[in-house]
Amino acid sequence: MNVRGVLERYQHLPRRTRAVLLTCLYGLAAGFAAVVFQLAMNGVYQRGIVALSHRSFTTFLIGSFLVITAASLTVGWLLSSFCPEAAGSGIPQLKAAFWKDFGFVPWNVVWVKFIAGVVSIGGGCSLGREGPSVQLAGALASNLSGLAGEPKQNRRFGAAAGAAAGLAAAFNTPMAAIAFVLEEIIGDLNSRYMGGLLLASVLGAFMVHGIIGSQPSFLIPHVESPTWIGYVFTPLVAALAALAGVYFQRASIGLRGQCKRRRFLPAWALPVLGGLITWGLGVLVFRRTGRLGVFALGYGDLSDALAGGIGWKIAAILLAAKFIATFTCYGFGGCGGIFSPTLFFGGMVGVVVAGLVGLYSHMPQADLLTLAVVGMSATLGAVVRAPVTGVLIVFEMTHEFGLVPALMLGALVSQTISRRMLKHSFYDELLRQDGVNLEQVQPPRDLRSWQQLPASAIANFEPTIVRSLAPVDLAKLLKESAYARFPVVEGERLVGVLARDEALRALREGVAPKLSPAVTVLPSHSVEKLQARLIESDVGIVVLVDQPNGKVLGLVTLHDILRAQTAMAKDSDP
Repeated sequence: MNVRGVLERYQHLPRRTRAVLLTCLYGLAAGFAAVVFQLAMNGVYQRGIVALSHRSFTTFLIGSFLVITAASLTVGWLLSSFCPEAAGSGIPQLKAAFWKDFGFVPWNVVWVKFIAGVVSIGGGCSLGREGPSVQLAGALASNLSGLAGEPKQNRRFGAAAGAAAGLAAAFNTPMAAIAFVLEEIIGDLNSRYMGGLLLASVLGAFMVHGIIGSQPSFLIPHVESPTWIGYVFTPLVAALAALAGVYFQRASIGLRGQCKRRRFLPAWALPVLGGLITWGLGVLVFRRTGRLGVFALGYGDLSDALAGGIGWKIAAILLAAKFIATFTCYGFGGCGGIFSPTLFFGGMVGVVVAGLVGLYSHMPQADLLTLAVVGMSATLGAVVRAPVTGVLIVFEMTHEFGLVPALMLGALVSQTISRRMLKHSFYDELLRQDGVNLEQVQPPRDLRSWQQLPASAIANFEPTIVRSLAPVDLAKLLKESAYARFPVVEGERLVGVLARDEALRALREGVAPKLSPAVTVLPSHSVEKLQARLIESDVGIVVLVDQPNGKVLGLVTLHDILRAQTAMAKDSDP
């Protein structure tokens, strides 16, 4: 049966059945894409940086330089030529698409993110694969939603379900994936998408189980319950790990902002700067310690640290080098995420603290591991402001209930520090840096919030404006437009509102049309004031102007308010 026949049969299925089938499609396809992405990236990394590390140091020095330089230049060319939206982790872009574009993500994002992510991270750049997996999977599910007949304005669930399945496959942690999508992308833990996200996330985890196995991203040995020593130092580790996350965010976004303001190199060349800094630090650390953790994900060294195989001095060296390498790779516009690096930072902070404490008293292995995983959860939670996700990721990897109290204590300390020192999360700060204000597109949760929205949030910014009242121009306007009211301007100044019936009368009688007084508001005025002004209008229209009697920016009618309220009722519980 051809594709058209399959789609026709699909369209005749009951609505609930179609929804379940679509969710299964999203979960399986997104999970498969994330697994293939992981395998391809690991294959490039193993055949490049890792293989070179087994040769002579001179061969490693030259070979790794060529690999990471070629990878960075390729990534810069792909991003600047085909899809700038695929830069970075991709989670802020997916979040913006979820709210601004109703979940619609262009197809370019899928293939560019896949290739650029594999080349960038596999080539050794110090970035993570979880964020790219989320954007790649969410974008793929959004496009599958379109192929299944969903219109552009109805793809939010597809994007969210794909994101959950992609993260579940990337981390092998389905519950944490659901929590992250609800916390970070949707912003509502009570969303009615919960059931669908659960199904998609489980299917994404099934894909990684079936293809790779049940092993999580990195190895964590069996954990005994921590002793009182572990609990005593948990707040300290959480605080230090949160500070590492805070300063990482400031450094990454600060460098990114400078690159956007000062174009000292073309966009395609910028990622190579981060790649070369990573190469320099990675080579120095490898020469000193024999460790490759500065390159790519660093999960091998993180697993060794959790197993007690890395001393606190080496952990401190890896932490410092990885920190610099990651914020430069991200700040210079590389393709990769921050999940893996923040987990690495936090884990090494815990190992360093445990090692220093062990110099003066006995530090049980259970306490060392507890402090390491608390640090991982705390750094991730401080950066992405998703504390439930941070706790669940570690818990699903260890399956140890004994760690939960320490993780929750660490999350509390981490969130307190992060919210005092940073106004916004990493992803929201990136969106603001790009000029995207989600507060104007995310639906309010209550009537008061709705009334305090700016008028610009619901206005029509493409109004049909009358610039000439000459009969021939009026006749052409009425023929081409079906609107009932039109703002009239002389030059750039608003002079009134023309009703369609009045224009027709004027044309029949050969007289000049009469204009009604225009009721205006500024874009910054609240919806509450806009509604009051609309009641005052004799023609049922309010015109947005840049200043009193100034340039026309847009207009609002009763239909615009009703549409916005309907969207609010629907989207506030996505």
